[in-house]
Amino acid sequence: MDKTKLLIFGCAILLGLSGCSQKKPYIPKGSKYTSAARHKACMRCYTVLGKKYTPTYVSVGDTMKGISSWYGPNFHGKYTSNGEIYNMYKKTAAHKTWPMDTMVRVTNLENGKSTVVRINDRGPFVKGRIIDCSYAAGKALGLDKSGIAKVKLEVLGFAGQIKPQKSTKPKTKRTESVKLSNFGVQVGAFSHYAGAKKVQKYYSKMYPNYKTIIKKYDNGSSTLYRVWMMGFDTEAQAKDFRDCNGIKGSIVRA
Repeated sequence: MDKTKLLIFGCAILLGLSGCSQKKPYIPKGSKYTSAARHKACMRCYTVLGKKYTPTYVSVGDTMKGISSWYGPNFHGKYTSNGEIYNMYKKTAAHKTWPMDTMVRVTNLENGKSTVVRINDRGPFVKGRIIDCSYAAGKALGLDKSGIAKVKLEVLGFAGQIKPQKSTKPKTKRTESVKLSNFGVQVGAFSHYAGAKKVQKYYSKMYPNYKTIIKKYDNGSSTLYRVWMMGFDTEAQAKDFRDCNGIKGSIVRA
């Protein structure tokens, strides 16, 4: 793991970086590993080596593929991003954007070996790498011999707990009430629909957990197509996202 990991100790709090939020399929409320305040801090945007990273909330079953590396003796006994003391003999890992205490199955696609880790750090900040496993996790995957390998990540649970698999038995249908948020951020306004459609496609791909829509406004003499990202829980969350992503002149509304 590269040495820049130390630069983000404390989830970038000490760096004075601006925060941003995203829609939360799972909202961390603290765990025996990470406090609620630290969870919130660890989901703020941060910049390392000139590149901005935007932490994102994930759901059980989400996957990612890329290169895994491992880190050990040089960081053993030092602080991780969530405030823990790094223990290279425990199965933990560093991920650039996933929430702290997310439980992840890592599968080495080159030898078929797999293990489960808990995210408690940020990194690795090397192009192409998506996760940095502890020594124990890396050894279970065979990384202690190969150094790096192509892997697949799968989200299994949160707060240090693996979510039980749903039963395959048929269940009686029932209607559940769902709390809907109604805060949105305007990310663009265009006189031509084609321009709005292009921006809608971009934001839908970048932030799939939100609903990006186009609204037509006609005042009789002209038509304007406004692109909105909807689904923020609070006005503060929407403003936080707007400011973090540098969306100039955007409007936040209920």
